[in-house]
Amino acid sequence: MLEEVERWLSTRSWSANERPLHQMLAAKQRTGRTVSVVLPALNEEATVGDIASVIRHDLMRQVPLVDELVVVDSGSTDRTSEVAAAAGARVVHRDAILPRLPAVPGKGEVLWRSLLVTRGDIVCFVDADLRDFSSDFVSGIVGPLLTEPDVDLVKAMYDRPLAGAAGQGGRVTELMARPLLNMHWPQLAGFVQPLGGEYAARRSLLEQLPFPVGYGVELGMLVDALHLAGLDALAQVDVGVRKHRHQDGQALGRMAAAIYRTAQLRLARGHLIRPSLTQFERGEDGFEPRTYSVDTEERPPMVDIAEYQARKAA
Repeated sequence: MLEEVERWLSTRSWSANERPLHQMLAAKQRTGRTVSVVLPALNEEATVGDIASVIRHDLMRQVPLVDELVVVDSGSTDRTSEVAAAAGARVVHRDAILPRLPAVPGKGEVLWRSLLVTRGDIVCFVDADLRDFSSDFVSGIVGPLLTEPDVDLVKAMYDRPLAGAAGQGGRVTELMARPLLNMHWPQLAGFVQPLGGEYAARRSLLEQLPFPVGYGVELGMLVDALHLAGLDALAQVDVGVRKHRHQDGQALGRMAAAIYRTAQLRLARGHLIRPSLTQFERGEDGFEPRTYSVDTEERPPMVDIAEYQARKAA
C-alpha cells in the first residue's frame, strides 16, 4: 500500500504554478467545460466580499475561467448576503433551495443543495472565512479537471499556520482524520489536507455521492469518491498558505465527533449507540456538562432527487 501511495504522490500531486492560466483556458475552450464556484457562508461578512471580489476580478473579468460564482447563505444574521452580492456574487439562501425538504444545519447540507442552483460541469467549493485570499485556490484545483480527463476530484493542499507558527493548524486533521484514514483507508494517506474546504470535482461525480450534512462531509466525500472512482481519479494541488479563523477546542471536539461518526458509518454502515457528545465548561458551581447532538443524517446522491432529474432533462 505504501508503494501505491508513493506512486500516487508522484503522479497526482501538483503545484498551482504547474498549469498557467493560458493552458487552462485553452483546455476549457477545447472541451467546452464550464466552471462554477460555490462559497458556503454563515456569518462571514468580514471575509466573503474579499474572496468574491478576487474571484470576479482574476478569474471572470481578466480571464474567463469561472462561469458562475454563487454564495449559498445558510442563515446568516450579519450582512453576509449583502456583502457577497455587492462583490458580484449571486447569493442564494439555503432555505430557498429544494423547499419541500426542510433544511438542517450544517456545511454539508449547503454543499449538497448548491448542486441544484449551479450549472457548471466542474464545481469548486471554497470556504468563506479565508483571509489574504488568492485566486490560486480556485485556478489551482480547477486546472487538473480541465487538463487531465481521468481526474475527477482535486483537493487543495497548503500550510495552515496557527498563532504565527507554521504547520500547527489542522488539529482535527492530525488528531482524528489522518489516523482514521491511515488505519482504515490507507490509499488516502497521501492527502495533505483531507478535511480542507477547498476542492473541486466533476459534477458527474458529485451528483452520485451522498453528502453528510455536517462537518463529516469532506471525509465522507473523499472516502466515497475513492470507492466510486478509484485512487487515480483523485488528486491534490499545492496552493501555498491558508489563513482563516480558527475555532476553539470545544468546537473542534464537536467537529471530530461528527467526522468519527462519518467514518464509522462507512466502516460498518451500523448505528451509533449514542449520537451525542458531552463536553464540560466551568461555571459558577464548578464544571457543567454541555451535550451536543452529533450529525447523524446524510443526504442521498443528488442524482436521486426528482427536481434535479427534471432540471437535467430540461
